[in-house]
Amino acid sequence: MALAELTLETFRDPAGSVRIEGNRVVREVRRDHADAALEFLRSLRAQEWVAERRLIETRFVTETDDAVTLEHPRVFFPSYPWEWTPSAWIAAADLTLDLCGELLGQGLTLKDATPLNVLFRGACPVFVDVLSIEGRDPASPLWLAYGQFVRAFLLPLAAYAWLGWPLAASMQKRDGYEPADLAPQLGLLQRWREPFRSLVTLPLMLETRGGSSAQNTKVQQSPDVALAVLRRNLAGLRKQVRHIERRMHSRRTESRWSAYATSADHYSGDDQKLKRRFVRDALMAARPRQVLDLGANSGVYSRIAAECGAGVVAWDTDLQATEQNWREAQEQKLEITPLLANPARPTPAAGWRNAESLALLDRARGRFDCVLMLGLIHHLLLSEQIPLSEIAAQLRELTNSWAIVEWVPATDPRFVDLLRGRDALYGHLDEAAFTRAAEVHFTVVLREALPNDRILFLLQAR
Repeated sequence: MALAELTLETFRDPAGSVRIEGNRVVREVRRDHADAALEFLRSLRAQEWVAERRLIETRFVTETDDAVTLEHPRVFFPSYPWEWTPSAWIAAADLTLDLCGELLGQGLTLKDATPLNVLFRGACPVFVDVLSIEGRDPASPLWLAYGQFVRAFLLPLAAYAWLGWPLAASMQKRDGYEPADLAPQLGLLQRWREPFRSLVTLPLMLETRGGSSAQNTKVQQSPDVALAVLRRNLAGLRKQVRHIERRMHSRRTESRWSAYATSADHYSGDDQKLKRRFVRDALMAARPRQVLDLGANSGVYSRIAAECGAGVVAWDTDLQATEQNWREAQEQKLEITPLLANPARPTPAAGWRNAESLALLDRARGRFDCVLMLGLIHHLLLSEQIPLSEIAAQLRELTNSWAIVEWVPATDPRFVDLLRGRDALYGHLDEAAFTRAAEVHFTVVLREALPNDRILFLLQAR
């Protein structure tokens, strides 16, 4: 098995390892580290969580006295927290607290609490690190993963909501931020206001005074009291999540692109109607099961693809537009996973030996039946300076069968805006140049010119 095929945490968890085999995820588990998790996975409650789509499905394959082999279905398109919208982070935090709270009543807990334990099916979070479940000491009021939840969820979210730090910066922090990372950026009054009073100021004061962390303190109470304290602490964490969420909502503004679908002045009502009809007809002709929407914006065409029966992964670089797409997918329960991702500057591989978190394009190649590239080519050509031949080659790598593409002529107002006097370099590019590049990899099946002179194509891979 090539190293690049290994999934996150394969060698960090002493309880087991994971490998991907096609559409199967195979997990080898050591009994001496994971008996509580294995017992829970056989329980009725675990099956209820699976039915609710909150926990990954698990099948017991082989068992010996020392080890167990488990199999999980592969989540279609794994994503990482640095590609998520803020609301996706909130959903993953809520799922983590929900599951931990329900485990407490069964004498169990989560031994870690990181966003990396969560993947998304559409806009629905699913908990995938089943070996994170372990037995708890009934007399201990401490959740040992409390500090990790603060570092990995609350501090990045608070830094985003109040300081404007991008959540994508978490890529450089495998276990989240420390209070000391945020403290220098906070004003005196801000340090004593929530959430920073609890998340930054008080922890730093305890650290300065040499106080012991909760993880290193042995506390024993009666089981009833210990359980009550644990539930209270989880409720406190949830209160912090809601506080941050309200702050995010209060600061939500439109970006340059978030209202693009309704405000674009280079599309008339007829242009929009014809474009949507063409895309829908092309999707119905192609019948893809999995669609990648490049430059998805707020998700108008992602939703059309989902309505046509496809699962959709939607990439865009604009946070507000992607956040809007994510919220609508969640509210409408559509199989759409909106991500902050750029095909011209794709997320790189990360982690130990660049093998723990796979690169964006490595996760995408060969996974999609159809790629939508609508209103994007001129940005790749002019802003990113990618040649047409390279755009066509990349498009072919990302689709197994079909592509629906919008060509933007050099006379288009948006093309002219991006041209910036470089007419000699790009002004000659026309439909013929596009079709020459495309036909190296595709056959043109359908073509339709819109009244605004943009041209839509349904392409079939050669």
